[in-house]
Amino acid sequence: MSKRPRTLDSFFAPPAVKKARTDSTSVSQITANTTPSNTQHPTYPFAIAHLPPEINEILNFAPADEGRIINDQPDLDLVYYHPYIPKDISRPLFEFLRRELPFYRVKYNIKRGPVETQINTPRWTTVFGIDETARFDPNGKLVDATTGTLLPKDTYACNPRPIPQSLDVLRILTENTTGCKFNFALVNYYATGTDSISYHSDDERFLGVDPAIASFTLGATRDFLLRHKKTPDGDATESKPMKFPLVSGDMVLMRGTTQKNWEHSIPKRKGGDADRGRINITFRRAMIKGGTANYYRYNVGDGPVYKWDEAQREMMQPSRTE
Repeated sequence: MSKRPRTLDSFFAPPAVKKARTDSTSVSQITANTTPSNTQHPTYPFAIAHLPPEINEILNFAPADEGRIINDQPDLDLVYYHPYIPKDISRPLFEFLRRELPFYRVKYNIKRGPVETQINTPRWTTVFGIDETARFDPNGKLVDATTGTLLPKDTYACNPRPIPQSLDVLRILTENTTGCKFNFALVNYYATGTDSISYHSDDERFLGVDPAIASFTLGATRDFLLRHKKTPDGDATESKPMKFPLVSGDMVLMRGTTQKNWEHSIPKRKGGDADRGRINITFRRAMIKGGTANYYRYNVGDGPVYKWDEAQREMMQPSRTE
């Protein structure tokens, strides 16, 4: 018999939310008052705007609430922030990132035996960062992480991109909060309730042993499901499936043996505010070049770039004049 997913209420009562500031700041006020500077790099399809000062200022109040440790299940080690990003800017930050970041609808082929299948990623994706073996120098050039010498142009088959300021501010805050180090920012945009991600675990070897993944939610509330992996001998564990109804501003830090032993997913959802769109930002640390190749293949690919069109209210291919 299948077991019903547990909700957070079965672990602890909803925490009181601390506000970053007492005045009410509207989306239009925060996103329209200033014209931020931008980050430019040859690997970007277009310049990416910096965070407006109003968002940047309030973001410094993060985390908005203390993280709560959830480790009462076998092999599970989570820290749940409800919320991490102050409520006053969670919606403005969502709209800003959706409007300013480049996104892709990646297609790729997988082969199982003699059968080759094309996979259409059921969400919008984008990625920035470089693995531990390299870094970007002050001029934005790729150099060896140890020696600082320029890397040959053919070092990577992909085109690694530095994390733009609009995401790097949050990365640095997250490092300071968690004590973890991150060199990649993966961003998923779930445009509607039909966009999803199936059960998986982020346990690739290029992430090292017991990797930490910090996962942020902005925009629509979506269910985050967790289930323990089957044991090699097929024996059942004492764990129970779990369901987190993540709201805008929440962050879940998955660490320790979680990725090795648990899977997570964002299922399709009907009704509610799912069709208003959700952005998921995950920070992680790739250790070797193989991690960089993997992330750019599956989150950028070789298809066209898209950008949010405010008038059309959807992702569109930007004009060459932008």
